[in-house]
Amino acid sequence: MSAFVSDQLKSHYDRLAGKRKKYLNRNRYYHRSILKFFRMVIPKGASILELGCATGDLIGKLEPSHGVGVDISGDMIRLATEKYPHIRFICEDAERFDTKEKFDYIIVSGIVGTIGNIQVLFERMQNWVTTDSRVFVDFYNPLWYPLIRMGEKTGLKMPEKIRNWLSVDDIENFLYISGYQVIKRKYLMFFPKFIPVITYILNKFIGNLPVIRRFSLNSVVIARLLKAKENAGERSCSVVITCRDEEGNIEGLVTRMPKMGKNTEIIFVEGHSKDNTVERIREMIKKYPDKDIRLLKQKGIGQGDAFRYGYDEARGDFVIWLEADLTTPPEEAIHFWEAYINNTGEYVNGSRFIYKMERSAMPLFNFLGNRFFGILFTILLKQRFTDTLCGFKGISKKNYIKIREQIDYFGDFDPFGDFELIFGSIRNNLKVAELPVHYQPRQYGESKAYGQSFFSFMKHAWLLFRMSFIAFRKFIIS
Repeated sequence: MSAFVSDQLKSHYDRLAGKRKKYLNRNRYYHRSILKFFRMVIPKGASILELGCATGDLIGKLEPSHGVGVDISGDMIRLATEKYPHIRFICEDAERFDTKEKFDYIIVSGIVGTIGNIQVLFERMQNWVTTDSRVFVDFYNPLWYPLIRMGEKTGLKMPEKIRNWLSVDDIENFLYISGYQVIKRKYLMFFPKFIPVITYILNKFIGNLPVIRRFSLNSVVIARLLKAKENAGERSCSVVITCRDEEGNIEGLVTRMPKMGKNTEIIFVEGHSKDNTVERIREMIKKYPDKDIRLLKQKGIGQGDAFRYGYDEARGDFVIWLEADLTTPPEEAIHFWEAYINNTGEYVNGSRFIYKMERSAMPLFNFLGNRFFGILFTILLKQRFTDTLCGFKGISKKNYIKIREQIDYFGDFDPFGDFELIFGSIRNNLKVAELPVHYQPRQYGESKAYGQSFFSFMKHAWLLFRMSFIAFRKFIIS
């Protein structure tokens, strides 16, 4: 941005600084809704940088452990400092701002329309983030240009100096060419004024419909830096294998498991077996002393309890969850590890419905239920899921801990464990990667999956409908 344009912007927003509070009050519903969205996706205690912070009312109310707000207007920054003394505010043109700090979250707050070279700014932002950081870029929908200008002329909205009107696709392209991976786009405020009942219906239901949602006032693009993990050779992997009555599968799981990273830890979480599963695992520990094998005996009951126990005890940087029935080849764990190391996925979810499977591999009710709920959750979560209950998935230990710490947001609802990871990953804006895996008939033991009988199918289908309602309540109408 030229010095002349920068001075023009500074003068413009300095003149409006004293009126900022008046405009905020006139559009209370809009600003409260924006704050509510960011509070949902950014946890308290994070480190946050906001470019275009104005008087600090967004970053100041997000309660960061370390916050930095940057704005071109000195008068805006002065007011922000008075209101939120716990935040460090800096008067600077976003295109000239620089820092050696790294942040958990960067919010580019409505300023892409004034930036002279957006690509250069995004490229410089790479120095302020890690691969675990998230970048939020929000801006007005250009379809609203006539109404926005009308609102500014009538005094309903603060006048702004916007030079570029960018679509959400334009912003995504800028992020892509600047070295980022887009995780999702979010459309906010189909109707930005508050009218009881009507506004709720328009924003929560009508405004979330496909195609129609693209007419919303605001677009938010969420992205992350796309580059391979640093120090890949020093990272380790844990494989949590939940098992009950799987005696005949144990040695195959041990011998076929690939070596991943600096160390590959194999954790068997045994759940009250009636056969010789425990003895078989202990035999493997003695037979293969060069392998890092551990046995955990489940105290609670159910798959969800077993999965949590294994993940809590896992020592690896990346933790893969594998069911012990050998219907999915252990050798394919290496693909989950590579997705983590190459940073192409943060929550890697296996899918059994891409490769052709033998007809006897999955009962009909199981097949139909999985396909139906995969479609339903894709709609509700706005993230493609073809197989929500695949017993092969992976997530870093760091992100797992973050999800467990937020479990109160959803409630202790999940007897399977799958949806706890899915919902937590979506809420934390993790990059979800679906990884096709092969699926074959079980050779030993009996399946514990639903679908073996119509009664079993209906019982578990009811649980899945409950999960769907939770997803609808938390991600659509909250």
